[in-house]
Amino acid sequence: QVQLIESGGGLVQAGGSLRLSCAASGRTFERYAMGWFRQAPGKERELVASISWISWRGSITGYAEPVLGRFTISRDIAKNTVYLQMNSLKPEDTAVYYCAGDDQKEKLRGGTPQYWGQGTQVTVSS
Repeated sequence: QVQLIESGGGLVQAGGSLRLSCAASGRTFERYAMGWFRQAPGKERELVASISWISWRGSITGYAEPVLGRFTISRDIAKNTVYLQMNSLKPEDTAVYYCAGDDQKEKLRGGTPQYWGQGTQVTVSS
């Protein structure tokens, strides 16, 4: 079983930055597609960023339109950790953020990954 442990959420002013971290257990982490979902009150859960392998030591990333240019997803294989750097935060970014992963990127993109973190609250004040 893969366990995902999140950290880094908190309260930040509009225009500020946060970095979320997601540490994964296991030694097969490197083959997983990873992503960050968020769910705000009254809204559906959405995938905001994803990262998956396309070649040896290479990755492809994707972003939801609302965060494009402001958020960056990355991972450190040696540390079994995926990150979400969030810059220029807006009040509408306020949500619970969930780290997620699957060995099939299609499941991640489809919103049904096998593994989920516990969620971390991000609150952006205006």
